[in-house]
Amino acid sequence: MATTTATRPTKTDPATTGIDISRPNRKKVEALLNQMLADLTDMTLRTKHAHWNVTGPHFIALHEHFDGLHAVLNGHVDAVAERAAALGGFVPGRLSDAANATRLPEFPDTAREGMVVVKALAEALAQVSNAAREGIETAEDDKDLVTADLLTQVSGDLDKQLYFLESHLR
Repeated sequence: MATTTATRPTKTDPATTGIDISRPNRKKVEALLNQMLADLTDMTLRTKHAHWNVTGPHFIALHEHFDGLHAVLNGHVDAVAERAAALGGFVPGRLSDAANATRLPEFPDTAREGMVVVKALAEALAQVSNAAREGIETAEDDKDLVTADLLTQVSGDLDKQLYFLESHLR
């Protein structure tokens, strides 16, 4: 009796899917989503870092605001990762993966005072939101309107959160 072994998908050998987007297009969108995942993961963790370390006269308002921002970001982390997986892709979801792939500049070690922290978060959040908006066009070009819609939701939520942060700085 012959024994067959099922092959498992790897980073380079995608999972089979019935999604009717061509494999080359899915690979491009997968790369886009995995980059977004790294940036969102970094942003999520720096928001918690800010939450734990912020000081100053606006401490409690910022401390609580950063928790809300964290919750918004964390929801998008999961949605972006699951979309990459649904496309048959490999999802690098370890902290070290995000640290190695993020495009965000390092959060300043000395940032603790309220408005300094807000400014650092706002600058990074703007970068992530703008990247999501750029990704919408890429996803549309690659015939993946579901990912384009997902990134539209991400950029809309992040723009709103950016507005909240930037309002502190005005």
